[in-house]
Amino acid sequence: MIRTMVRLRALPGSEHAVESAWRTTAGQLGRLAGNLRQELLLDATDPRSFVLVTEWTDESALRDFENGPVAARLAEAVRALCETSGAQSYRVMRDAAGARSKIFVDVEMTVPAARLAEFERGYVEVAARVAGVPGYLREELLREPGTDIFHIFAEWRSEAEFYRWIGNPAHAQEEAGPIAPFLLRDFRRRLFHDAAHPESRREPSTGKEITVHTTTDVLIVGAGPTGLTVAVELARRGIDCRVIEKRATPPTQADKAIGIHCRTMEIWAEQGIVREAMDAGSWLTGNMVFINGAEVHRMSWELPELPYAHLGLPQYETERILTERLATLGVRPRRGAELVAFTQDDDGGLATIATADGGEETVRAKYLVGCDGAHSKVRELLGLTFSGGLGRFPQLFMLGDVDVDWDMPEGHLLRFMHETDGRMDGMLVCVPLRGESRYRIATLAPPRFFAQTGGQDVPPGFSEELAEPTLADVQAAIDHLAPPGTRASNLRWSSVFRISHGIVDRYGEGRVFVAGDAAHLHPPAGGQGMNTGIQDAWNLAWKLALAVRGIAAPGLLDSYETERRPEGEEIVGRAVRMAFTDELDRNDLKRQFLQEMSMLLSYSDSPLVGESLSAPDALRDGPGPGDRAPDVGGLHRRGVGHPLRLHDLTRGTRHTLLVYADGSADPGTLTAPGSLCADVRRQTSGQVDVYLLLSPDAPAPALLDPPVVRDAGGEFRAAYGVTGTALYLVRPDGHVGFRSQPIDADALAKNLQLVFGGGR
Repeated sequence: MIRTMVRLRALPGSEHAVESAWRTTAGQLGRLAGNLRQELLLDATDPRSFVLVTEWTDESALRDFENGPVAARLAEAVRALCETSGAQSYRVMRDAAGARSKIFVDVEMTVPAARLAEFERGYVEVAARVAGVPGYLREELLREPGTDIFHIFAEWRSEAEFYRWIGNPAHAQEEAGPIAPFLLRDFRRRLFHDAAHPESRREPSTGKEITVHTTTDVLIVGAGPTGLTVAVELARRGIDCRVIEKRATPPTQADKAIGIHCRTMEIWAEQGIVREAMDAGSWLTGNMVFINGAEVHRMSWELPELPYAHLGLPQYETERILTERLATLGVRPRRGAELVAFTQDDDGGLATIATADGGEETVRAKYLVGCDGAHSKVRELLGLTFSGGLGRFPQLFMLGDVDVDWDMPEGHLLRFMHETDGRMDGMLVCVPLRGESRYRIATLAPPRFFAQTGGQDVPPGFSEELAEPTLADVQAAIDHLAPPGTRASNLRWSSVFRISHGIVDRYGEGRVFVAGDAAHLHPPAGGQGMNTGIQDAWNLAWKLALAVRGIAAPGLLDSYETERRPEGEEIVGRAVRMAFTDELDRNDLKRQFLQEMSMLLSYSDSPLVGESLSAPDALRDGPGPGDRAPDVGGLHRRGVGHPLRLHDLTRGTRHTLLVYADGSADPGTLTAPGSLCADVRRQTSGQVDVYLLLSPDAPAPALLDPPVVRDAGGEFRAAYGVTGTALYLVRPDGHVGFRSQPIDADALAKNLQLVFGGGR
């Protein structure tokens, strides 16, 4: 048996006409050979969206229908009544298993009208819970018009993962609990497998048909740290994504990026890879600066207030760890695949991919993200330009991986500079690597390399045309700038490279975005490049996921550029200023270090963030709107035998609402979070987790929801500056989206409207 499902969205006011056209066709369908079923379903959350369902005995019967007059008449009847169909508007499924194919589960149930509100509230909660189940991809809630029959139509990555979930009754009950009563009466479940069918997921006819080989929610170009971070975050949220990378094999050396900032470590803790990073890296414990052989500056980077120190980790290790994490989520980058061209429309984009075997394929995606580095093809095709032009330092630099024999403090980044008449004319940077006496060195390339260019411009990045520097070249730079007697040995790798700097005029257009080096280029001073790209991805991915699910406010994706481009401009400017200075022009070196570690990053100017305060100095000592939400300890939850940290509550893929009350709160205020919790989840389609944080002297209300957590040590009260009652909304990227003191439910709802647009 074969099932088809066609999704149509009626133009405003044409809903009844579409339904009438289908009713006429349904009578004709029932008389066709091989037809088993014809059914009209409505999207329960969108009264203009219809799903036309047909079932057929075999492929031949379906093909006769598709090529026959009944299908043609239906298409002609609805053409002027409906919006243009987009990707995945036509699905073909089989009841027989396919080889490792996706599956579709149709759960049919009866919901009495008297209990409809109860079901709708429960369904929002269930949809949020199931989103985190391994193998689950997406679902839609459908309804048979004029009846109390509903269908939950869900897509899973594989049959094995679906049965593994339902095979654990306790787990399934936990996820589906709020609608379990409706699954115990008049319940029917049917399972279908994805079918490779010529018409499946077809696009509207243009007169010049293009064969679409693959469809996906998001196509990511580039499998570096930025692209892999986007993919991990989308996959964690159940969003279908594909990653292509033109490099046929992963790198094993020759990467400039080494330093991992504290904020990146916090992100990796969220993604579950921070332990692997620490195991593979080594700690950078401080820095020292020398000018003309004299030490002028020394600073320890092991600050007690930081959750993580500065980690040294080569970029190829970063890519390995992220790739392995992505594989656990069922996604593997496709290597040897290069973006050639793309076009986009209102529903997504069509990308042309050159494959490793010399062929070409097309991929249809709702969104495309260019993470393809300094020579970005996405940036080129999108027509982005660098604001003020792309700046290039005139010097050529060389990098090398060597052992260095000297008497220097372990774990310190070392900068040696030479000045003549106050002007720097020589520099040597040595970054410690994992291994005894091993360093990555960066210095000016010998003059012969510039001579080899013949005065021609050299493109940014590593040079493939120029010869590799030798150990003698490295030693010459060390003899000139490092302490006397320093010896280099065991040259493992070296290269010449050119530094460029600039930032694109915009971070995207339509449904296409750029991130990382595709959006901004800057000197490696401070190790900003890779970490900034990861921050771009961290900001963009959660917003893309909401957009793919159809629950994002109209301007949410615009906030990616609004929030990230000012940060990119500041980092590019700072890195250029620092590239050839001794850093002594800073009055507060500790603040400079925290800034470089992205711990002071704030989106305070973003239109997405806000606050409602009863007094000007309310919450003065806490993080402001857009600031990073700091972690605190000393939290206690009933039934847990050890203290919790705040990030144990905020960790995950959703927003977190923290409602606080101390002993001065009246009983009515303490019970209010129950209704607030329900309202927030309804408005956000279940994308907000809510906790009630109580001071030790506050009585615990008799609430089943939200969960109650005690601020036993008063750490939250101190770090967030709360007294009386207050609330903080923490976004999935760990920044404060909204705060209020006292609790202001109306202002919170308006802020959530900026992100979710009211949910669905």
